[in-house]
Amino acid sequence: MAATALTPLGITVLALLFERPMHPYEMYQLHVSRRDDRIVKIRPGSLYHTVERLERQELVAVVGTERAGNRPERTTYCVTDAGRAALTRWVGETLSTPKPEYPAFPLALAEAHNLDADSVCAAMAERIGLVEKDLAELDALRQVAVSNEIPRVFWFGFDYLRALAVTEVEWLRGLIDEIESGALPWHTDRQHCELAKG
Repeated sequence: MAATALTPLGITVLALLFERPMHPYEMYQLHVSRRDDRIVKIRPGSLYHTVERLERQELVAVVGTERAGNRPERTTYCVTDAGRAALTRWVGETLSTPKPEYPAFPLALAEAHNLDADSVCAAMAERIGLVEKDLAELDALRQVAVSNEIPRVFWFGFDYLRALAVTEVEWLRGLIDEIESGALPWHTDRQHCELAKG
C-alpha cells in the first residue's frame, strides 16, 4: 500500500495500535484525553469506519472481542506488520518531503483585497485574539506534559503548533500595521475594475 493512501485518521489509528491493542472506543478516549484532537479531527463514527477499512487492507487485525454487562460487544484490534510498515513509511515520507496542504487561511489572505481595509484589519485582529487563546491552551498542555514528566518525544508536535501560532500572530500584527499606516495601499472595488481594464 502506498504511504500516501493513508488518511490522517488512518495514521492515528495505526499509531495508537502501535502502542498496544485497543478497541475503537478506547482509541477515541485516549486520543481526546491527550488532546491529539488538536492535530487530527476524530469522531467515533468515522473512527469505526477507518478501523474497518484498515482491517480490510490488512493493516490492523482483530485480536479478540469482549462484552461487559449490557454494553455492546467491543472488538480489540492490533496493528499488523504491514500496518507498522505503512505507518513508519508515511511518517518518514511526510517528515522529509513537503507537500501542498491547501489550508483555507492562505486563500482568505489571497482574497482579502475583496474587503475594505477596515474590515480586513478587524477580522485579522479578531483572529489574533483567538490564536492567542490557542497559544494559552498550548502552553497549558505543555505544562501538564512537563509536570507529568511525559517524555518530550511524545508531545513536541505541540511545540511546532505553538511556533506556527506565534509566527502567525507576529505576521498578522505587522500586516495590520502596514495597512493602517498606509505602507500597504489598499484598493477599493472601483480601483480593482480600473486595474483590470488596465
